[in-house]
This record gives sequence, C-alpha cells and structure tokens, in this order.
Amino acid sequence: MSGVAMAMPLLTADRLWRAIVAGLCGNIAHGTLMFLKDRMGWLPTFQPYQDLQRVLGEVFGESVQPALPWVLSFVNGTLVISLVFALIYARLPGRSGAAKGLVLGVLGWLAMGLFLFPMLGRGLFASEAGLGLWPAAFSLAMVLAYSVFVGIAYAALDRTRSTRG
Repeated sequence: MSGVAMAMPLLTADRLWRAIVAGLCGNIAHGTLMFLKDRMGWLPTFQPYQDLQRVLGEVFGESVQPALPWVLSFVNGTLVISLVFALIYARLPGRSGAAKGLVLGVLGWLAMGLFLFPMLGRGLFASEAGLGLWPAAFSLAMVLAYSVFVGIAYAALDRTRSTRG
C-alpha cells in the first residue's frame, strides 16, 4: 500500500453514513440559529445568504432564486464539510467530538471571515456591514452551532458503532 493511501483514512460506507447524519444534525443546529436570527430581528442588515445570492447573480449574469444559497449551504454542510470532518476526525486535536467540532468551527470561521465575506463585498469578518463586531461574533456562533453539533453527533454515532461490534 502506498504512503498516501496509508496516511489518508478511507471513506468507508460506515464513515460515510455517520458523516451525512452528523452533517444533517449540524445543519439543523445552524438552521435553527438562522431561523432565530430572522424571527428575533437580530442583525437585520447582516444577511449573508442574500449577499451570496447577489454575488451568484452577478457571476452568472442573471437572477438567482433565493433558495439557491440555502440549498448550497445545506449540501455543503451535509456532504462536503461533514465528509472532510469524517476524514480528518482522528487527526483533529481534542478528546471529544465537541472539541474536535470546535476546532473545525474555528477554522471554518477564519476561512469565512478571511475569504467568503470579502468575496461577498462585506470586508474581513463582515467588518464593512456597518454593525461593528456583531457580524463576526454572530458568524462565529453560526459556524460553531454547526460544527460542534457535527462533532457531537459523529462521536456519538462512532461510539454506538463501537459498542455494537
């Protein structure tokens, strides 16, 4: 077996379904926080999904349906990020799934603040949203809601698998 194959854990069917279920749990936590944001009127001028919709429309040269950014986020959270998490789980620092999810979340928040928000025209960590540090703080809460729940769910499913066989 090559060094690359030995270094990178395989994405088995067992790891795949655990990652997808964990990603769904993370999406529920993230979606709940976004629902509360809208219902409670928190940061009404900070609308990252609307910003993404606008930029996608500019890139493709036509109007983009409001559901598209939500669908992209759902697919990204359920499949892409959760599968990456499953592949790097053993290498992430921390003893619990929550701690490993926290690490993933902080890394995701840094990437979002340094790359995504500037691409959306909001500046580093959405500093140009005109709301001070609140967008950065809320985006951290938003990402941690997702990632910590992914970590907890993935670890719980892994523990369940370990006790069965």
